[in-house]
Amino acid sequence: MKKVVIDRFEGEMAVCERADKTTFNIAKQLLPPEAREGDVLIMEDDRICIDIEETQKRRVRVEKMMKRIQK
Repeated sequence: MKKVVIDRFEGEMAVCERADKTTFNIAKQLLPPEAREGDVLIMEDDRICIDIEETQKRRVRVEKMMKRIQK
């Protein structure tokens, strides 16, 4: 099992980031339809799903960081 984060979308591709900060592309058609930037994906065998709990934790951390930066 691998976890990656959707960094951004470029056309029909999702640019994903591994834990070591390297990136790779996945065709959007292979992702769950509700996938969006910032989602944490679990990639296991031929299955890709969104890690909802980890995605939410990550969003909360980013929001807190943005609030600190804006002060």
